[in-house]
Amino acid sequence: MLRGFTTVSYWADDVAAARRWYTELLGVEAYFERPGNGLPPAYVEFRVGDYQHELGLISTDYAPADARPGPGGAVMYWHVDDVAAAVERLVSLGATEYQPITHREAGFVTASVVDPFGNVLGVMYNPHYLEVLAARTA
Repeated sequence: MLRGFTTVSYWADDVAAARRWYTELLGVEAYFERPGNGLPPAYVEFRVGDYQHELGLISTDYAPADARPGPGGAVMYWHVDDVAAAVERLVSLGATEYQPITHREAGFVTASVVDPFGNVLGVMYNPHYLEVLAARTA
């Protein structure tokens, strides 16, 4: 039934500011924007990582009616090769620690931050991710 991650959406009151922040973090420009044409963006999307997963930034104007501001709910983890370096970079860009760096069994390492727009961004060193990537590229 669930075949894989496609898009994660983060909410922002100011999508243009969020776009600038994520462009700085990711080192790539968003490839898609709505509405555009001189109007403030309501949604922008980046392609990220080895599998070109989608990271969408969407205006809180379109949030579900019962959505609450601030961090909460599920944590989506992005694979990184060095969790400490990733957290250091995120914090240097204005994110704040949400969950500290935690060494877990079997070589997994996790941490999460809250971006300047109130979204939880998880980072993880995930040996399984690297095994899947290696098998796919072999």
